[in-house]
Amino acid sequence: MAAYMITYDLNSPGQKYEKVIEAIKSSSIAWCTYWKSSYLIKSNLTPNQIQEKIKPYLDPNDRLIIIEAMNNYQGWLADNEWKYIRENIFS
Repeated sequence: MAAYMITYDLNSPGQKYEKVIEAIKSSSIAWCTYWKSSYLIKSNLTPNQIQEKIKPYLDPNDRLIIIEAMNNYQGWLADNEWKYIRENIFS
C-alpha cells in the first residue's frame, strides 16, 4: 500500500472532470483533495494501474502526474486536514 499525489490539468472545453474524479476515488482506500485538480490518496494500486483507470477520460493535450508520497511533508493546511492525512493517508 502506498500514498500518491495525483495532479491533473484538463485542457480542452467540455472535459470529463466527474469521470476523472470518480476514477481517482475508485483507485483509493482513502483520499483527500484540499487543492484544485490535485488529490492525495492511499492505494493498493501502482501508479501505472491508477493511470490506466484515469486515461480513458483524458485527451492528448491533458496533463496527469502520479507521484508516490512519503510520510515526510510540510505545508499550510488546517489542523483537521493534517489530522485526516496523518490518520488516513499515512497510517
